[in-house]
Amino acid sequence: MELTFYGADRSVTGSCHCIDINGKRILIDCGLQQGRDEIDNNMLPFSAAKIDYVIVTHAHIDHSGRLPLLYKLGFKGTIFSTRLTAELLSIMLLDSAYIQENDAEWQNQKGKRAGKPAKEPLYTVDDASSCLQLIKTHDYCKKFAVCEGVECRFVDAGHLLGSSMVELWLTEGNVTKKIVFSGDIGNKAQPIIRDPSLIKEADYVVMESTYGDRNHEGNGNYKVNLAEIIDDTFKKGGNVIIPSFAVGRTQELLYFIREIKEENLVKSIPDFEVYVDSPLAKQATEIYSGDLTGYIDCETKMLVRNGVSVLKFPNLRLCHSTDESRALNADPNPKVIISASGMCDAGRIRHHLKHNLWRPESTVVFVGFQAVGSFGRMLLDGASKVKLFGEEIAVKARIVNFKGLSSHADLTGLKEWISAYDPKPKRVFVVHGDAEVIPNFLQTLSELGITAHAPEYTEVYDLIADRRVHEGYTPERRKPAEQESPVFQELRRMGEKLLEVILRNKGGANKDLKKFTEEIRAMAEKWDR
Repeated sequence: MELTFYGADRSVTGSCHCIDINGKRILIDCGLQQGRDEIDNNMLPFSAAKIDYVIVTHAHIDHSGRLPLLYKLGFKGTIFSTRLTAELLSIMLLDSAYIQENDAEWQNQKGKRAGKPAKEPLYTVDDASSCLQLIKTHDYCKKFAVCEGVECRFVDAGHLLGSSMVELWLTEGNVTKKIVFSGDIGNKAQPIIRDPSLIKEADYVVMESTYGDRNHEGNGNYKVNLAEIIDDTFKKGGNVIIPSFAVGRTQELLYFIREIKEENLVKSIPDFEVYVDSPLAKQATEIYSGDLTGYIDCETKMLVRNGVSVLKFPNLRLCHSTDESRALNADPNPKVIISASGMCDAGRIRHHLKHNLWRPESTVVFVGFQAVGSFGRMLLDGASKVKLFGEEIAVKARIVNFKGLSSHADLTGLKEWISAYDPKPKRVFVVHGDAEVIPNFLQTLSELGITAHAPEYTEVYDLIADRRVHEGYTPERRKPAEQESPVFQELRRMGEKLLEVILRNKGGANKDLKKFTEEIRAMAEKWDR
């Protein structure tokens, strides 16, 4: 009875853990490594054909995004999830496959001109479609048999529609151990979905630690704050541009905006137009508007019973075609545009930024975490100019960091969740945390009297003997080609500022300009190495 760590070990993304028991191999999640967490998404550190089952905690790509690759490389077993996780997977994995195919085609067009061999996509739409046929769903809180010696139960994680924590009862010989995989533990009081469940007992816990060193900022009055931003922008005649993740966060925003309209909180244009410009967000919103029986909180359940469509309101438009998307930027009327991707590194949001960043009357509202090196992080860090589609764009729009919205539990929430176990688990394995965060969270758990350990990649633990049998290692992470460190970003901003100073000195005395030129030349020669 062994537990092996194949992803999100001393990093945040790429969730993948494995249970070996009674001759069977069971994966819990199989996610894409993203950003600086990437080792090599093209390779799996195990034989896909030897995996018998996969249990998926939720549909986010960093927990599910390599399922089609697993199928492509030989997996033909059963995938278990909740019903709504399966519904979201049906759109998210196909969307991911479409992106993989398009990226490969674009790279091959460039590579062909350079005489490079063709690259195949990580996986195809056909791989994703075939993979989806292997899913079998189970409701929350109903125990089911996975295979001989393994029983499973999903409980609500409160993170995303359909998200779950996984309880496993493992029996080998005459020994039974219970292990809990937290998945991503949700933040409290999110619209639509319920608060995360508390579990009382387990021998072992594999626990996420994304916000293991801090609490969320913000005053919690999101609806009123968002209404003020929209109202102020409309008074100036501008657009409100919201980069947002297509699944989860976009639907949360629509819930708030419906309330804003119902309570008439935007006085300048009470019946303002809202556009969701993302095909994936459109599909996800349709799922969120479907049969949510057994998945929603009491407030949403009551609204639905009273005939309220919680994500629909007058002047809401869900865009699908590129023509619809382009038309938004030709329309002079003030409006709210919600578009993906949430970090602005790809997708239609970049077109809307191109047409609005230079407008001082417009506002860009960030409602999610912006990773170091992302386009969104550059804007939050104060870039005065950016390049979009080969064109230099001045940043004159108001940039707002809408803090506090998060689908993850913060430090207080994580402590509350793990403290519910009575008695305390024999051992907690801490995963899903940046290398900078994990030591702090391990210290927090130690102060709570909990024995905790942060496993390395490929580490193996014997759950019966309660000991590590293989140490694992820290792999070299693949640094994205376009990623910039915060220090380099600051250097680049200073370069932009220097150019502004040069232009302001146009017409100055020749003696001063010559001295300025020599200073710049000396600095350039010093650092040009």
